[in-house]
Amino acid sequence: MTQLDTRKSKLELNKLQKRLRRYTGQAIADYKMIEAGDRVMVCLSGGKDSYAMLDILINLQQSAPVSFELVAVNMDQKQPGFPEQVLPDYLDKLAIEYYIVNKDTYSVVKEKIPEGKTTCGLCSRLRRGTLYSFAEDINCNKIALGHHRDDIVETMFLNMFYGAKLSAMPPKLLSDDKRNVVIRPMAYCKESDLERYAQFKAFPIIPCNLCGSQENLQRQNIKTMLQQWEREHPGRIQSIFGALKNIKPSQLADIDLFDFDNLGLDRSGERAEYEYDAAKVSSSNGPAGVQLIDATFLS
Repeated sequence: MTQLDTRKSKLELNKLQKRLRRYTGQAIADYKMIEAGDRVMVCLSGGKDSYAMLDILINLQQSAPVSFELVAVNMDQKQPGFPEQVLPDYLDKLAIEYYIVNKDTYSVVKEKIPEGKTTCGLCSRLRRGTLYSFAEDINCNKIALGHHRDDIVETMFLNMFYGAKLSAMPPKLLSDDKRNVVIRPMAYCKESDLERYAQFKAFPIIPCNLCGSQENLQRQNIKTMLQQWEREHPGRIQSIFGALKNIKPSQLADIDLFDFDNLGLDRSGERAEYEYDAAKVSSSNGPAGVQLIDATFLS
C-alpha cells in the first residue's frame, strides 16, 4: 500500500468512526440509554456488530458528559470448534473488565430442534435468559446489545410477514419482569457502515456455526428483499426506519391502541373551508340549497 493509499484509508476510517460515534451518541441521547452512574453490560458475541459497539462505547466513554462503567460479557455456548481464546485475548488488550459465561445451550438447542429447522429462536431465548440473570449477578443495570438499524427494520418485516403483528426491536426495552433494561446503542447505524468499520479495525470475527450456517432462514429472505429495495430506491431502509419513529395509532387498526369506539363529531365551531376543485354537480334528490361537489376533487 502506498503512502497516498494509507493516508486515504486513515481519512476514510476517521470519517466513518465520526459518523458511527454521532449516530450512537444521538441514539443514546434520544432514548436516555446511558445515564450517570450506569454500569452497562456490553454483550460481545464475536460478530462485527458487537465488536463495533464495544469499540464505539469505549470511545464515547472517554468524552461523555456523564460517568458510567462498561463491562464486556461473552457467553460461550459450547458450540463445536468455538475458539475460546479469541475474545479473552482481544479483551485483555483493552484493559476492560470482562467475563466469559460458560453454558452449554448448544446441546439443548440441538436436542430440542429437529435437523434442518431454524434454531435462532430457541438459541436467543436461552442466551437472553442467561445474560439477564448474569447482569444482576454483576450489578449491571443496563444490557447493551449490538443490533443496528437494518436489524430493526428486518425484524419489523419478519413480525409482519410471519407473526401477523406490527412490532420491531425497540432501541430501549424494559424486560417483562422489569428486572433489566436492554439498550441498543447502534440503533441508528447502518449495517454497511459497521461492516466497513470491522474491516478497518480488523476485529477477530468469530462465525456462528450453530445458526449462521443455516440457509434460507426467514431473516435472510427479508434481508435479501430489503437489499433489493435499497438498490432500486436508495434510502428506502432509512425511510422505513423513520416510519418506526413516526407512528400514528389513529391511522392503523389496533382497537387496543386507539379508541375507535368513542369517536365523536364536534361541529360546534365554525367550519374551516375545504380546498377543492369547485366542480358543480346537479341532483334532483339533494337537500334544498346544498351545493354538491365531486368528492373526487377533495384533498
